[in-house]
Amino acid sequence: MFYVLRSINEMLVKVTRKYQVTIPSEVRKKLGIKIGDLLAVKEEGGKIILVPVKGRNENSLEVMLGLFKEKIEVDAVALVEESWDED
Repeated sequence: MFYVLRSINEMLVKVTRKYQVTIPSEVRKKLGIKIGDLLAVKEEGGKIILVPVKGRNENSLEVMLGLFKEKIEVDAVALVEESWDED
């Protein structure tokens, strides 16, 4: 359940126990946000900014790897073996 309180230029939504909020349908429709879409979250000047990420049909791994400026090479087997040595 969510609550939307309307004022002249803003909509208020309630943060749930799991720190979730519901994006009002007017905003979802205006921005074309669908179930499964990705939103980038950032903080700017004390405000939370949600920005729809385009290309929602892309492979999610490719999207995450696209966050790095340079290509990275990872030896997953070596990482797992090193984690065993840490115990």
